[in-house]
Amino acid sequence: MSLGGFMATHVSCPTCKKSTVYSKENPYRPFCSKRCKLIDLGEWASEGHRIAGKPADEELLSGDLPGNQDQSRE
Repeated sequence: MSLGGFMATHVSCPTCKKSTVYSKENPYRPFCSKRCKLIDLGEWASEGHRIAGKPADEELLSGDLPGNQDQSRE
């Protein structure tokens, strides 16, 4: 399929795996529809999808970050 002289890029929808066009004309890209986009959002909201690692609040409070050393020793 050609859009404006360019070859359209097809990707699999992350939710339903249906082939969909990845272009500015698809407001839901990389998803095929609003429904699939909302299903994915719901998975993130219910923690069905996660990024591996410690939770961000643990990272911030752990003292591992530069400038967060124990200042009570001063």
